[in-house]
Amino acid sequence: MAQIKVDAEPGEVGFDADRLGRIDSHFRRYVDDGRLPGWTIAVARRGRVAHLAHYGLADVEAGRPVADDTLWRIYSMSKPVTSVAAMMLYERGALELTDPVSRYIPAFADMRVYRGGSAANPGTVPATEPMRVWHLLSHTSGLTYGFHHAHPVDEMYRAKGFEFGVPRGMDLEGACDAFAQFPLVFDPGTEWNYSVATDVLGRVVEVASGKTLDAFIAEEILGPLDMTDTAFSVGETDLDRLAALYVRNPAGGLRRYDAMGDAVTRPATYLSGGGGLVSTAADYHRFTQMLARGGELDGARLLSPRTVAYMARNHLPGGHDLAAIGRPIFAESSFQGVGFGLGFSVVLDPAAGKGVTSAGEYAWGGLASTAFWVDPVEEITALFFTQLLPSSTYPIRPQLRALVNQAVVD
Repeated sequence: MAQIKVDAEPGEVGFDADRLGRIDSHFRRYVDDGRLPGWTIAVARRGRVAHLAHYGLADVEAGRPVADDTLWRIYSMSKPVTSVAAMMLYERGALELTDPVSRYIPAFADMRVYRGGSAANPGTVPATEPMRVWHLLSHTSGLTYGFHHAHPVDEMYRAKGFEFGVPRGMDLEGACDAFAQFPLVFDPGTEWNYSVATDVLGRVVEVASGKTLDAFIAEEILGPLDMTDTAFSVGETDLDRLAALYVRNPAGGLRRYDAMGDAVTRPATYLSGGGGLVSTAADYHRFTQMLARGGELDGARLLSPRTVAYMARNHLPGGHDLAAIGRPIFAESSFQGVGFGLGFSVVLDPAAGKGVTSAGEYAWGGLASTAFWVDPVEEITALFFTQLLPSSTYPIRPQLRALVNQAVVD
């Protein structure tokens, strides 16, 4: 089992200890007033953990506190893991970023694009460009999510059972074939829209590698990084470590949401590369350290430094930020001054984003309010884990950034 522990005094890595303490006092209030059940926060600099804290409960009803080994549904923080898997295959020559997706999933040949009409009777035209692997990595594919409630194509997804998941019993291959039957929201490569693209990328990984997605990730990423607590489901012997999932109760406080939370307690039929993983703070810390070190950790090299740097560049058309080219829908990032790379958001202009951070910081988060970022300039990684749906409920991420970055004093 991977462990995470403080191994640096704040001053040794350029933090002010009293200022780091503001992080905990701020987020304790979220628990004390009933906005969050509990949380874990970890902040490292130059590869050393300077701050680690747990507070509150992993399971309110059971009175079980958050602990080092608490298991969290990381939802869309699965996306960077799947993106790393795809880039590992790119490095091996098993796929090209410019490959049409239809090379791996034939159903994506001859895609059509929505041009008007209702969800029941849409008008479509042939796509002007094939959907390519880099479109999946950068969310410029034209795919969408049913839960957006922003476009007739979103409604078409929901009508077929694709909102926060897939119909019961459907596997990844079947879901991707189904996604290919819907029209695209736009021509691939022309706009940005948060979508099932990383799930489709997971299927590309399967076909290109000849392994199921869970096997590839376990053998090629989790094993080498000693991430022994990360998986697509939680076994019976570990259920007492799994945090409960909550939503805000309109009447005040929190409401447990087992209808969605219990999905990870069953063997995974649908291997969602975009949102299916459960992990611990210690495991995901190792993943972020691998990225921060240019693709290597403790002698295990997954990617070259040049590949990691390439993933963390803005890949949006014309060098635009999300505000200029992204659909105004839910995403795990702010839009102003932020671009998107191959698997992560990328800060382009901190002034435009109205946050004290570094150009080049890359990040993402999960639907249950989890988050991470890597700041290559200041050599900082930060992690936040809790279990509150949706992540847009409170401004946790900008507040955490402000609190971490104000503690840097060198």
